[in-house]
Amino acid sequence: MSPFTGSASRTSEWRHLRVSVDESSVATVTLARPEKLNALTFGAYADLRDLLAELAREKTVRALVLAGEGRGFCSGGDVDEIIGATLGMDTSQLLDFNRMTGQVVRAIRECPFPVIAALHGVAAGAGAVLALAADFRVADPSARFAFLFTKVGLSGGDMGAAYLLPRIVGLGHATRLLMLGDTVRAPEAERIGLISELTDEGRSDEAAQALAHRLAEGPALAYAQTKALLTAELDMPLAAAVEMDAATQALLMNGEDYAEFHAAFTAKRPPKWQGK
Repeated sequence: MSPFTGSASRTSEWRHLRVSVDESSVATVTLARPEKLNALTFGAYADLRDLLAELAREKTVRALVLAGEGRGFCSGGDVDEIIGATLGMDTSQLLDFNRMTGQVVRAIRECPFPVIAALHGVAAGAGAVLALAADFRVADPSARFAFLFTKVGLSGGDMGAAYLLPRIVGLGHATRLLMLGDTVRAPEAERIGLISELTDEGRSDEAAQALAHRLAEGPALAYAQTKALLTAELDMPLAAAVEMDAATQALLMNGEDYAEFHAAFTAKRPPKWQGK
């Protein structure tokens, strides 16, 4: 994402999300409609899309935790505010809406900092795909995933789910989850690779914050390039992938963090990463 901006000023308040950034440059973005199990609205989608782009341009955040307030992470799109409204839209409006939801997933995958989903309770429909798009999924035993799109008469391949899920859990599991829409609870989710870390009950937020701070203290540029390569190389032949790896490493070898590692190793001290 380009760091260059036009005339628009920085957003001072996000109406549909709770956003904070701590002194370690860890951002916490909380879906805060607990009375609706954090169901997403048109505004919430748009705010997530715009927030991630803004944070990427500013280059002040080194890791981001995406969390849900209350009893669960996110129950998906709000039935009344989205599903009901889409029934009255024409094809052009529906295409605009579905493109916007996909832009949120692209923003999560393309932002230059790691995104950690802190999961408890339900992650359903669009909520499951938001978790899927994150770089890490840290979940407690109450977490459960459900890709519910076919259960409302739509394709299971929503918001990039048919692209991302097979690459995480394999085609067989992805076919079952996206086609049947069955609930997958934490133990099975961990077994098939859908969860990065399974915590003790009620500890997912704490563990996600700990991971975010570990990442924030590390070599930010190296993490950003690793994330970019993981996404870009999913569809590349090996020859193109190793060439991209070579070009990336050559650039990073000319950076400050690479030299800092050598200086720190020689001086027998921890490196002071600059993200450059």
